[in-house]
Amino acid sequence: MALLMIILPPFFIFFTGYLGQKLIGFDIKSISMAALYLMSPFLAFRTFYTNELTMEYFYIFLFCVLLCFLLVLVVAVSSYFSHASKQQMSAMMLGGAFMNAGNYGAPVVLFAFGSAGFDHAVVMMVFQSFLMNTVGLFFASLGGEEGASIGDSFKRVIRMPVLHGAIVGVSLQLFSIKLPETFMEAFNMIANASIPTVMLVLGMQLAVITKKRVAYQFVSAITLIRMFISPALAVLIVSFMPIDTLLKNVLILLAAMPAAANTTMFAVQFGTEPDLVSFTTLVTTILSIVTIPLVLLYLGV
Repeated sequence: MALLMIILPPFFIFFTGYLGQKLIGFDIKSISMAALYLMSPFLAFRTFYTNELTMEYFYIFLFCVLLCFLLVLVVAVSSYFSHASKQQMSAMMLGGAFMNAGNYGAPVVLFAFGSAGFDHAVVMMVFQSFLMNTVGLFFASLGGEEGASIGDSFKRVIRMPVLHGAIVGVSLQLFSIKLPETFMEAFNMIANASIPTVMLVLGMQLAVITKKRVAYQFVSAITLIRMFISPALAVLIVSFMPIDTLLKNVLILLAAMPAAANTTMFAVQFGTEPDLVSFTTLVTTILSIVTIPLVLLYLGV
């Protein structure tokens, strides 16, 4: 029951966005643009500015890169054999390769492993956020409605303000530049608004889904990859790493998290099959109520 009390709150936020869209109706793309261009850069800045960089994080970074690479490879193979279009392949990448390590995964880790595990989860959230805002944005742009080329997609990634926020945060930390507390309070207010806005956008997008626009064979493939193949790959990767059991367990648990809510924002922004991405996020999030306890049981929690 305690675990369910950690998992269920995101559903309330999704439902709020869903209900608001049904009753009032919003311009979803404008709201997602505000989150992507105005709020997310401050979230990235705060994350990289406040989390101290140490050599201990090397293995977490390596894990994130290896897992992302392997998942992209698995999704690419799956999309090829399922004859997915470029937009559908990009949507599968968004749903299959990136997990909800922040507003979902971190609280579950805190409940399961305490503050020590939570510290590891925050570090992974930093690196996962970086990958999502580079690799994830690349695939979102590549599969956009405009049919952008690979070169155009890379240019869009470079222009994204969230990367600039991350670079500024790392730079200020490395040079030990301390910002006034009043400025940080303002930055925190904007950054704190980012995640709930993204989750509201997901709920809004779910409210406008029509069944005929969702390719269920792709939803099934992404769900299998995200909820089962991803944690299996995580077990394989950490078995070769000289890290302690706690960190291994945290990495495996986070790899088993459902699709990241941020991917819906990217899909809406670039027109990359947003219905498919948001519906996959919903399915994997609901399924996680069953799969996350099974992973915890496997880890001996």
